[in-house]
Amino acid sequence: MLPDVEVAVRLQAIDLRISDLQKEIAALPKHVAEIEKKLSAHERRLEKDRAALAANQKERKRLEGEVQIFEAKISKLKDQMLGAKTNDQYKAFQNEIDFAAKEIRGCEDKTLDLMAESEALDKSVKAAEAALKEERQIVEADKARAEKRTAEDRKRVVELQAERKDTAAGMTPKGISTYERIRKARGLAVSEAIDGRCGACHISLRPQFMQELKRSEEIRVCESCGRILYWNAPKSPEDLGGINALSDASA
Repeated sequence: MLPDVEVAVRLQAIDLRISDLQKEIAALPKHVAEIEKKLSAHERRLEKDRAALAANQKERKRLEGEVQIFEAKISKLKDQMLGAKTNDQYKAFQNEIDFAAKEIRGCEDKTLDLMAESEALDKSVKAAEAALKEERQIVEADKARAEKRTAEDRKRVVELQAERKDTAAGMTPKGISTYERIRKARGLAVSEAIDGRCGACHISLRPQFMQELKRSEEIRVCESCGRILYWNAPKSPEDLGGINALSDASA
């Protein structure tokens, strides 16, 4: 294999790793946003329950005020009844008292219903508060892991970029120029020729082209997709025997 092609293979492995890390770094803010979205859902539920409880308490207070007004009215009507001069006047006062008493009973019935509802709402608020607290702890831990992973990824990218620079320095100017041009155009710049086909586009290679590729006298690119091609000679029986012996020994 030509030295430039050998270096290009290593360089592509580094570039692919850098690309994967950069994609992961770019995806992490979205991941954090999704985590916070879950937390927001719990917060909205708690706000809704608290608002319902507050509305319940406000309505109970209003009904208590209504009862006080009707009670005061009844007291005043009873005083006025003492001065009634005719049965009609007396009955009129009594009717008003009965009406006020009926309104009080209605307010008290509504208050009892609201009190029962309040108990359920109070339980719901407490459950939502507990769930929010637990979810917040989970979210903070998840965010911390995401931030740590991002920092590690960024550090590794810097290391790989330095490694890439050193690796690229091992190529000739023509070799690195060819590699970069193809990488920018195709993403993958290098592909292995396997069974007479390009490993990237899977198009069959001409027999003469394969022979020239095997001689490794110059950089050859796929006639279909334009990627730099390399060919690895198959293992010899002796090599395979050595590999098998090592496998048997390790077993």
